[in-house]
Amino acid sequence: MIFMSDANTSDDNTYDARVRAIRAYNQPILDDFRAWLEQAGLSEKTVRNHVDNIDFFTHYLVYSDPLKKLDEADGSDVRMFLSDWFPRKALWASVSSVKSYFASFKKFFQWMAETGRVSPATVDDVLATLKEGREDFLESVAEY
Repeated sequence: MIFMSDANTSDDNTYDARVRAIRAYNQPILDDFRAWLEQAGLSEKTVRNHVDNIDFFTHYLVYSDPLKKLDEADGSDVRMFLSDWFPRKALWASVSSVKSYFASFKKFFQWMAETGRVSPATVDDVLATLKEGREDFLESVAEY
């Protein structure tokens, strides 16, 4: 007798394996970002906040297909995260936390470009998304 959960086991294992591989790939990126923030002289609290924000964003990137690594993210991922996923999934979502994400995304993507992990065009896309969507993102979180 085959149970439905047995039928999906190989798919679940494949998904879980893909997520684990992406998390392992992302970890050095997060570690390097942390080091860069520390070298910039930011307080430990600020560094932790930025790294925690980007780490939570990684959960969104592997929430559904297509699964993405941090260096594959772009403005559309930031848009969907801030306008929909973050307000629905984060119990702590607030206007101030969204503003914190604005700063984290700006620093993170600018650092990613400086280190050659993403193209300048990706940074421009993210920065334009943050600027153009600012009011919508703040309204989205205020609705929840």
